[in-house]
Amino acid sequence: MKILIVEDEAKTGSYLKQGLAEAGFSVDLVRDGMDGVHAGLTEAYDLVVLDVMLPGLDGWQVLQTLRRAGKEIPVLFLTARDSVDDRVKGLELGADDYLVKPFAFSELLARVRTLLRRGTRNKEADVLQVADLELDLLRRRVSRAGQRIDLTAKEFALLELLLRRRGEVLPRSLIASQVWDMNFDSDTNVIEVAVRRLRAKIDDDFEPKLIRTVRGMGYVLDEQDTP
Repeated sequence: MKILIVEDEAKTGSYLKQGLAEAGFSVDLVRDGMDGVHAGLTEAYDLVVLDVMLPGLDGWQVLQTLRRAGKEIPVLFLTARDSVDDRVKGLELGADDYLVKPFAFSELLARVRTLLRRGTRNKEADVLQVADLELDLLRRRVSRAGQRIDLTAKEFALLELLLRRRGEVLPRSLIASQVWDMNFDSDTNVIEVAVRRLRAKIDDDFEPKLIRTVRGMGYVLDEQDTP
């Protein structure tokens, strides 16, 4: 699942991005309100973690702009502004939660997961499935034929992307940008290695095979008939 952090304080932003990435999320970080609006309107996020005091547009304005554009993405305000009036204002503008700095990361992570659980129940299933392969978005678990499969955070993100785009041939450039947050370099084999390791875990001991290489184009995940 993909999270946008809008935070101008460099240390806090880096701390949040690293912590959420280690928890298995795909994370983008921007440092001012205008970039926050642009990212929120042009990219698909499952959650926004939003500071109030930002250069350019403040957090209130960022939220108002997203809501006026019809974006119902969950928003968690994370700010040093701790007055009751500020909390009420944030919630009345359409925020889903409000957490005051300084904060414990464990509490922030719990709130993030709660908001994501709410959001996924409203818009999609908590479990992505094809054949007997299941990916539980909330518990961050994968199983096939009832057998638990342990994946790294990157393998989980790669499998989630393939499942969400089931049946589509995904080019290496798209996978690189979505899972590794990098531009595709034809000289690196990081994607091929990751796909090979993922196949070894979810395909090698099972039928039907689900991940297929389309030569010269990329990878696709879908149920295929056993020959």
